[in-house]
Amino acid sequence: MSSQSSLTAAAGSAEFSAETGTAGLQAAQTLEPLSRPRSASTWLLGLLLPVLFLALLEGAASIELIPSRLFPPPSEIGKTILALASRGLAAHIAISSLRVALGFSIGALLAVAVGVLVGVNRRAEALLDPSFQALRAIPSLAWIPLLLLWLGIDELPKITLIAIGAFFPVYVNLVAGIQNVDRKLIEVGQVHGLSSRELVRRILLPAALPNLFTGLRNGLSLAWMFLVAAELIAATKGVGYLLSDGRESSRPDIVLAAIIILATLGKLSDSILKHLERRYLGWRDVLASSRH
Repeated sequence: MSSQSSLTAAAGSAEFSAETGTAGLQAAQTLEPLSRPRSASTWLLGLLLPVLFLALLEGAASIELIPSRLFPPPSEIGKTILALASRGLAAHIAISSLRVALGFSIGALLAVAVGVLVGVNRRAEALLDPSFQALRAIPSLAWIPLLLLWLGIDELPKITLIAIGAFFPVYVNLVAGIQNVDRKLIEVGQVHGLSSRELVRRILLPAALPNLFTGLRNGLSLAWMFLVAAELIAATKGVGYLLSDGRESSRPDIVLAAIIILATLGKLSDSILKHLERRYLGWRDVLASSRH
């Protein structure tokens, strides 16, 4: 009986091992495509949805399913972009990009400085965080009259408004990242005699980098959104100005062309940050990193 029981147990163990091995093999096969480097077909796949959408719009416009006076076909919008290119579109893109770059840089740097202070100091958190949480709920358009009264109609209020938009996502994500750092890492640093400044530089900030990059990408998106509101402040150049000009002249093709340009610029700038994120966070052994 005992030998029969041993044989039964051995058979059961072998069957369990075989099932476990099969399950592991299936899981490995499922995750295998994630470890392959991104190919050109992957990039083309990302273009599939917008190209299909534009083709559907073109087809709907050709059979007059959508009134062209309200929503011009993509071919007409393309012609409008080419016409704008011959009339100084590059200058509009350059000035808008410069405004976003300056405003985003100022807002992000201030957010990092304040975020580190609030993240590591409970008194600073109690003093500053409630006010910042209230201020970040204010819509972008609500800041415009105040900035006009305080700063006039030159470049300063435009850059300030963009900086405000970029500040809060970076601040919120960085504070959350610092406060969620594993306490054991801090204890290890204290055991090795690191000062408060060294703890921030060598442990807290590196551990909070994933949250920081999330905040930077969200802040950059908001910077482009706030750009449109900023260029309503007596602007004569910029993509936001083109958007406003198309609305005032009842030119939906110009409005849609400006929207497409803003979306393209936003995607390009986000891709730069995403590349930097992969470069500086390459040490992480996470699922997302295996897709690149």
